[in-house]
Amino acid sequence: MTYDLVFTAMADSTRRSIFEALREAPRSVAELSERQPVSRPAVSQHLKVLQDAGLVDVMPKGTRRFYFIKRDGLLELRQYLESFWSDTLTAYSDEIEHRTRS
Repeated sequence: MTYDLVFTAMADSTRRSIFEALREAPRSVAELSERQPVSRPAVSQHLKVLQDAGLVDVMPKGTRRFYFIKRDGLLELRQYLESFWSDTLTAYSDEIEHRTRS
């Protein structure tokens, strides 16, 4: 998985809404569909994109399938975003050092 897949998956507002619903607890497609303005088949397709991006996984339980967030699925994205934060802190530190020398 790469962070670009995560950006692509999360670019869609419906997928973000589904992902956020899974934050609360694992849910079935039927449960997720109740909260979305799209059909069950559409929710399934969105879940497939999230799964392909490594953000969610599925756990069969009887005849139902429950989707849940893969916490490590956000690791690459987090590392990518933290690299910007590190760059910002370094630039800030350099600026402070420059000003204290002047």
